[in-house]
Amino acid sequence: MPVKQISVLLDNVPGNLSRLTNILDKEDITAKALLAASAAELSTVRMVVNDPERAAAVLESFGFNYEITPVLAAEVPLHPGGMNAILKPISNADINIHYLYTTINRIGRETIVILGVDKLDEAREVLLRNWIHLIEEEIYSL
Repeated sequence: MPVKQISVLLDNVPGNLSRLTNILDKEDITAKALLAASAAELSTVRMVVNDPERAAAVLESFGFNYEITPVLAAEVPLHPGGMNAILKPISNADINIHYLYTTINRIGRETIVILGVDKLDEAREVLLRNWIHLIEEEIYSL
């Protein structure tokens, strides 16, 4: 089962990311993973949070421009070349990775990466066939 990611479009001005996280914090919505990338005038903030549906309702009530998209969360094997254990099979399957970022917390010792890909179901199957542990619902309680 894919993880739900919330992407928020913000004006690229000082304080907007802080305003967003403060609003969510006040509603007990915790970021489990966060990526902020800016362009000239706009920033895209991608987040995995503990309660995506509630976060969407809060964002809606404050007038934020957002969308919820499915992503994969995978544990990076804890050995040299661990990241390539994820990237190489996806590449070999002709699946494009649009973005990748890590969670703030972990389940064990392994880093957890969030993957935005163009062929979600295929990427999931490829990773499972290659013994990559996918994180699903448990990510919301990290």
